Amino acid sequence: MNKLAFLIVTGCLAGLSVAAQDPVQTEDWSKKPAVITPGCDQAPPSDAIILFRKGKDLSNWVSRSGPAKWKTGCRKMTVNGTGDIMTKEKFGDCQLHVEFRTPSKVISEGQGRGNSGVYIQSLYEVQVLDSYNNETYYNGQAASVYKQSAPLVNASRKPGKWQSYDIVFHSPRFAADGSLTKPATITVLHNGILVQDHFELKGSTTYAGYPKYEAHGDMPFLLQDHGNPVQYRNVWIRRL
Repeated sequence: MNKLAFLIVTGCLAGLSVAAQDPVQTEDWSKKPAVITPGCDQAPPSDAIILFRKGKDLSNWVSRSGPAKWKTGCRKMTVNGTGDIMTKEKFGDCQLHVEFRTPSKVISEGQGRGNSGVYIQSLYEVQVLDSYNNETYYNGQAASVYKQSAPLVNASRKPGKWQSYDIVFHSPRFAADGSLTKPATITVLHNGILVQDHFELKGSTTYAGYPKYEAHGDMPFLLQDHGNPVQYRNVWIRRL
């Protein structure tokens, strides 16, 4: 048998083997996915924990020293110089949706322009900044993992326009002695565009110095008061 004939016969036999296989053998019936209702018209999915939506209710939030005191109204909350706010609940692996708006009036530049931050587990910051025609260090612009990873693209809208972050976060894992066994990972979509692709965090966010890990469990989600009147709305989270 020549080489061509051998290949033809071998291929035919392989095809017969695949055709004879019972397709049921590759069907997975072990765990039925839960049924949820997707949101529409900016509504969250049915299994989401609503952290802020109606425009006045800060009952899910506290400050570092007591009740949350950000200004609320018209379905939004506004940073007003009263300090960071954080959720009363603690979270681990999660999917997070946040909508934000930087001031329409531009009165500064660089890091002084619409600065705030979305802190997963109060430790890992996705930067909020007006990065529309605004130069700064790239791992400090909007949608960066602050001081760790610049966004893949700049998807910022103009000042005064509502924007969104959709974040998938997996917590770091630690051994019993506190040593890191698996780093945290984060995926971020900015206005629906992938800007952080399963990035492995190097540790908690620091302004000066290099990030490092310290063992922790579930932690609150935090929004930063950096002195600029950034606004937030439609904040919800899903445990993973």
